[in-house]
Amino acid sequence: MEEGSLRCDANISLRPVGRAEFGTKAELKNMNSFRFVRQALEYEIKRQRALLDAGKEIIKETRLWDTAQGQTVSMRGKEEAHDYRYFPDPDLVPVRIADAWLESLAQGLPELPAARSRRFQDQYGLPVYDAEVLTGDKALADYFEAVIKERPQPQIIRPEGIPTQESLGSPKVDFPKQVSNWIMVELLRELKKEEAGLAACRITPEALARLLALVEQGTISASQAKKVFEEMWAGGKDPEAIVKEKGLEQISDSGALEAAAREIIEAHPKEAADFKAGKTKVMGFFVGQLMRRTKGQANPQLANEIFQRLLG
Repeated sequence: MEEGSLRCDANISLRPVGRAEFGTKAELKNMNSFRFVRQALEYEIKRQRALLDAGKEIIKETRLWDTAQGQTVSMRGKEEAHDYRYFPDPDLVPVRIADAWLESLAQGLPELPAARSRRFQDQYGLPVYDAEVLTGDKALADYFEAVIKERPQPQIIRPEGIPTQESLGSPKVDFPKQVSNWIMVELLRELKKEEAGLAACRITPEALARLLALVEQGTISASQAKKVFEEMWAGGKDPEAIVKEKGLEQISDSGALEAAAREIIEAHPKEAADFKAGKTKVMGFFVGQLMRRTKGQANPQLANEIFQRLLG
C-alpha cells in the first residue's frame, strides 16, 4: 500500500441450498485491482456452478486471474500437506506439559477482563457497556473499585415531618452506577483532552468518592458537582473546601424552604389547582420557581418533597 499498489487474494466456494457443509474453496491469487477481483469472483461463481450442476467435484486449488482471457486458470493444487512445504524437524524434541503445571498457572492468573466484566455486572449491577469499558483497562477497573471502597457512609437526614425517599417511592442512589458515569464521562473526558493515561489523573479515588457523597447527601446538586470536579482537576483541592469556598452548599433548611414554597403556592393558585386535579407535571413549575428564588441553591429533592406534602 505504501507504493500505491494492490495485491489481493480471495477465497470462494459454492454449496447447494440446504446443505450444511461448506463447499470446496478455490483461492484466487495476486489480483491487483478491485475490478479484477470482482471479475474473477464472478467468473469463478459461474465455473463452480457449472461443475456442481454437472455432478462434478470442485478441486481444492490456487487459481490465477488471466486478464487477457477473462478467466481463472489453475496455478497449483492443494490436496496434500507437502503442497504447503510442511515437514517434521528432526532437531525439535517433543514437549510434554503436565496437567498439574497448567492448573497451577491457571490458578496464579489475575482476574481476566471478561471475568471481571461479568463480576462488575453481577456485584455492582452495572450495564454490560459500562462493565466492558471499565474492565477494558485494568487501571481504570482498579480506580472504579477503589472509589467504591472509599465511599463515605451516607448520612441523609430529613427534618421531622418531611417524607423520605422511600416513603415517596423515589429510587435510592445507585452509587456504583454514579461512579461509573463520572469515570466514563467526566474523568475520561479530561484525560482525553490532555491525551494522557490514568496515571496522569489528579483526582484520587478517595476524593471522587467524597465528591459523589456530597451529591448523595444533598449538600450540592449534580450540576454543582461538575463545577467542583473541574476545580478539583485544575487545582487538586478537596471537594469540601471548594464547596465552602464557592458557597455552593444547597439550602436544606426545611423551615425556610417551606415558607418560600407556601408563598409560591399562594401566588400561583391556578397551577396549584391544576396539580391537585392530576396534572403532576406542574410540579416542575413549582420546583423551578423555588430554585429561581434561592438562586439555584435549594435542595431539589427536599423542594420536591415539600411541594408534594403541601399540595398533596
